[in-house]
Amino acid sequence: MTKHHTLDILLSCIVFLGFFFPNTIWSQEKEILEIHDYPSDDVKVGLVLSGGGAKGLAHIGALKVIEESGVRIDYIGGTSMGAIVGALYASGYRASELDSIFRTVDFNAFIQDELPRNAKTFYEREDSEKYAISLPFDKFKIDLPKGLSKGQNFYNQFSRYAAHVSEIRDFNDLPIPFFCMSTNIETGEQVLLDKGYLPEAVAASGALPSVFSPVELNGILMTDGGVANNYPVKEIREKGAEIVIGVDVQDSLMSKSQLNSVTDIMLQISNFRTYNAMKDKVSETDVYIKPSITDFSVISFDQADQIITNGEKAAFANYEKLKEIAMRQKKHPKKAPIVKDSEQIFINSIVISGNKRYTRAYIKGKLKLKTPKLTTYQKLNEGINNLSATGNFDRVNYKLIDKNKGKELVLSVKESENKMLLRFALHYDDLYQTAALVNVTRKSLFIENDVLSADVALGDNIRYDIDYYVDKGFYWSTGLKVRYTNFRKAIDYDFIQRFGEFPDININTIDVEYSDFNGQAYAETLIQQNFSVGLGAEYKRLTIISETFGEDENQIPRTVFDDSDYWSAFGYIKLDTYDNKYFPKQGFLFEGDLHTYLLSSDFTNDFNEFSIAKAKLGYATPLIKDLSMNIGFEAGTKIGDASLSSLDFLLGGFGARTINNFIPFYGYDFLGITGESFAKGVVSLDYEVFKKNHINASANFANVGDKLFSTGDWFEDPEFSGYALGYGLDTFAGPVQVKYTYSPELDESSWFFSIGFWF
Repeated sequence: MTKHHTLDILLSCIVFLGFFFPNTIWSQEKEILEIHDYPSDDVKVGLVLSGGGAKGLAHIGALKVIEESGVRIDYIGGTSMGAIVGALYASGYRASELDSIFRTVDFNAFIQDELPRNAKTFYEREDSEKYAISLPFDKFKIDLPKGLSKGQNFYNQFSRYAAHVSEIRDFNDLPIPFFCMSTNIETGEQVLLDKGYLPEAVAASGALPSVFSPVELNGILMTDGGVANNYPVKEIREKGAEIVIGVDVQDSLMSKSQLNSVTDIMLQISNFRTYNAMKDKVSETDVYIKPSITDFSVISFDQADQIITNGEKAAFANYEKLKEIAMRQKKHPKKAPIVKDSEQIFINSIVISGNKRYTRAYIKGKLKLKTPKLTTYQKLNEGINNLSATGNFDRVNYKLIDKNKGKELVLSVKESENKMLLRFALHYDDLYQTAALVNVTRKSLFIENDVLSADVALGDNIRYDIDYYVDKGFYWSTGLKVRYTNFRKAIDYDFIQRFGEFPDININTIDVEYSDFNGQAYAETLIQQNFSVGLGAEYKRLTIISETFGEDENQIPRTVFDDSDYWSAFGYIKLDTYDNKYFPKQGFLFEGDLHTYLLSSDFTNDFNEFSIAKAKLGYATPLIKDLSMNIGFEAGTKIGDASLSSLDFLLGGFGARTINNFIPFYGYDFLGITGESFAKGVVSLDYEVFKKNHINASANFANVGDKLFSTGDWFEDPEFSGYALGYGLDTFAGPVQVKYTYSPELDESSWFFSIGFWF
C-alpha cells in the first residue's frame, strides 16, 4: 500500500466521522481553540464567583483544585457569597486556609446576629430573653424590620480576618486585584465596588434581602449584588482578564411542584433576571464550573462539608483545561500563609461619626475603651457588640488606622430610626398557666438614653410590668419599676398553719389567691458588663386570700391571711457570666440580695422591723463534647423578728422567673415547703443530643427551718430531696421544657411543663 493511498484512507475516515459525528469533532476542536487562541506570552486569568448563600461554599472546593492545577489568578470578581470568599482569597488566604475558616464559623450566629450574652447589660439581657417578636411601632403603626439581622457579627469577624489589608483603599492593590457587585436598592442598578474599606464593600455585596438589612455606603443604600448582577463576567474582562474561569452556584428556576412556600416564590421571582442573564454569560466564560448544588438551599451552612466537596468535584472535571491555562502562564511563587496582626492592639485615639442623639460619652462607655489603651481584637469586638446590643444603632462600622506608634479607631455609627417597638411572646407554666405577653417600648422619651417599657400578660392570670430606665452605661443608671403579679393555686392545708391556729376541717388542700403589687426606685452601676451593684427603695402590697373556708366581715366565705402594705430598702449584687440563661454550658452566677422591711400597714398586727437576706451561686462547665454540668447553691434567712409569715421562703415547683421568696425545688409542688430560712444545693447534667435539643438530669437537696443557721441545722443531712429528668428545646420563642420529678420523702412523682420565655 502506497503512502498516498494510506493518506487517502485516513482522510476518508475523518470525513466519515465528521459527517456522522459532527458535534463531537467540532466541539472538541472548539474547546482546543478556546484555550489556544490566546497569546502565548503569559495570559491574564480572571475568576468570577457567583452568589448563592451557603451554596457559595462550593467556591472553596473549586479554589482548591484551581490552586492545585497551578493557574495564577490575576483578577477576582464576586457577588454576595462569592464576594466574601473572593475577597479573602484576594487578600492572601490560601484555599486550605479558607476551608479551615469556613468550617469553624457559626453561620447561624451570623444570620441571626446572635450577640454573645455577655455583650449585653442585665437590662438588655432581660429584654432579649423575654420577647419572641419585635416590630417597629413608630407613630403607632406596625412595620416590619428591614432584615432578620444587622450583619454586625459578620462585619466584626470579617474585619478581623481582613485586618492585614485594612490600610488598602484601592482593591487593585490587594495581593490579587478584586471587585465585588452590589445593588442600588432605590434604582435597581448594579454598583461595582473596587475602592473603599474592604469589609464595608463585602457587607454591601452580601446584604441578602430580608436576611440582612441594607447597607448604606457612599450615600447609596445597597442590597445584595445578586439582585442586579450575580455573575460579573463582562466586568472582569473589562479589568483585563483574557481568560475567564467562572464558578456558578446560583439557583436554577424551580418547578411548580417545588414552589411550596412564600420564601420559594420570592426566591423564584428574584432569580428570573439573573437566571435568564446567565444564558449569555456562560458562553462568555472560558472554563465554566457548575457544582452540583440542587440538594442545598441558601442557608444550608450545616452541610458545608458536602458543598465544599461538590465544588472540588466540579472543578476537577475541568482539570485538564486548567492545566493547559497554567502552562501558558509564567510561574509564580506559592502563597505564603497569612501573617495576622498581633492579637494585641494599642489604640491611642477614637474618632466617632454618625451620632446625633447619643453622646460620645455614652458610646465610649458602651465600648469600655478609654484611650490610650492596650487591648485585643477580642476585647474590641466585645465593645462593638456591647454597642450593637443596645438596639440603638442599625450599624456600627469601624476601621483601625496606623497612627503614631498605635492605631486610631475610626467608628461610624448609624443610629436606629425606630424609637418605638411592639413586642410579643407566649408562655405556659404550671403556676401562672397560659399567658400572651404584649409589650410597648419607647426609647428617648424624655432624654436620649432612656427607655420606657410596658408589659401586659393576658391569660389565666393577668399581670403587668412597667419599667422606666435611664441607661448611663458604666456610670450609675437609674430606674422606676411597677409590677403586678397574681395567681391561684391549690396548696397543702398545712401551709396556712404558719398564719395562726385554724380549725381542722378535714381537707388536704386549699385554694389560695396570691397577688403582689410592687413599686421600686433604684440605681445600679455596671462593672465589666457582667457585674452589677444596685440599691433602692420598694413599696409592696401583698394579698393572700383563700375562699375555701372562713368568712369575712361581709359574710363572704373567705379567709384573708395577709392584706398589708410594706416599705423597704434593698441592695443587691449580681455576677452573671453564663453563656445561656436556660441551658448554660459554662460560666458563673452569683446573686446576693438584702431587703430590710421598715414599715407596714400591719394587717396581721404582728409586724416588727426585719430583714431578709438571700444568695445564689451557680457554676457551669463542659465535661466532654456536648455534655455539661451545672452546680448550684442557694440560701436565705430572715433576720430579726420572725413572727410575720407572709414573706417566708416557699420552696417547690419549677421556674426561671420567680417573685419574692419563691424558690424552685424539684420533687415538690409550688409552695410545697415553707420556712423562715433554707439552704439548697442542686447538681444538673445537660447533654445536647443535637443542636438546641437537650436531655438533662438533676438532683436537689435542702434543709428548711425557722432557725436554720443559728442552730447549725443547715449543715446536717438534707431533710428534703428531689430528682428530675427532663427534655428541653431551645427555640427563638424561648425554651420548651418538660420535667419528670420525684421525691423520696413524699414517694410521689409529678410533671412540670414550660413553653416559651419566662415573664
